[in-house]
Amino acid sequence: MGRGDLTNDEWARLALHLPKAGRRGGRWRDHRTVINGILFRARTGVPWRDLPARFGSWKTVYERHRRWSADGTWDRILQAIHAEADAERLIDWSMVSVDSTSCRAHQHAAGAPHEAPRIPKGRSSPRQHRPDEGLDRSRGGLTCKIHLAGEGGCRPLALLITPGQWGDSPQLIPVLERIRIKRPDGGPPRTRPDHLGGDKAYSSRRNRHYLRRRQIKHTIPEPRDQRANRRRRRSNGGRPAGFDKQLYKRRNEVERTINRLKNSRAVATRYDKRAYVFHGTVTVVSIRLWLRT
Repeated sequence: MGRGDLTNDEWARLALHLPKAGRRGGRWRDHRTVINGILFRARTGVPWRDLPARFGSWKTVYERHRRWSADGTWDRILQAIHAEADAERLIDWSMVSVDSTSCRAHQHAAGAPHEAPRIPKGRSSPRQHRPDEGLDRSRGGLTCKIHLAGEGGCRPLALLITPGQWGDSPQLIPVLERIRIKRPDGGPPRTRPDHLGGDKAYSSRRNRHYLRRRQIKHTIPEPRDQRANRRRRRSNGGRPAGFDKQLYKRRNEVERTINRLKNSRAVATRYDKRAYVFHGTVTVVSIRLWLRT
């Protein structure tokens, strides 16, 4: 077992959720070897062709990662691990925070065709596919942005990839709607945290109305211009937003979650051309964070 490979305990938990080989074609190469190759590339950021020989053919490793990113296999595995953790009461629902982080795109991430990828007959388009490939120009150059919701244990619950110049506030609702933790008794999935935290970027009337409608308590500071506008409108401006300084201190948990994700160099810098492949890379790293705990 090499440095960074799955331990026996991690593999035992992960193997339960891996897809079985289909009826057509030959047998798949050992899942554990291939997944260790995927994790090695995510951790080091090396080109796929430079994978060490102990992982087998680089093309086998890349194709399995691309296929599982396209058909949503990585997403389903992460959802299954979420469900297991929730059943064991390992998810800290007391405070879920939202935040985003920018990822500089390497020159190898640019140049993807603007048209949608060719879909073989009988298959659907890749999940998480974006016509803009999640890339655009911002002050930092060609960048993309990862929006995520993290629980109190510094592990991600939901992910969303957008171009780098997109704002944070409009992505609050899409990120929260991706939180769907299945229950062991087969009931409706859990979608609401006990409390939500966010910085000033998420303060808007639309977001606060959405959170109140869903009965989600939240701690989001109100920017100075919004406070001035509310006071100027007097009674028509509504009541001041509640704010708990002690709870707001826990917002560092989502920032620590981002730091743990960006310890993987293929997340800190985007090398994947396609948005759905990069989403798969971030999801694989998220799975590893959950397996370690």
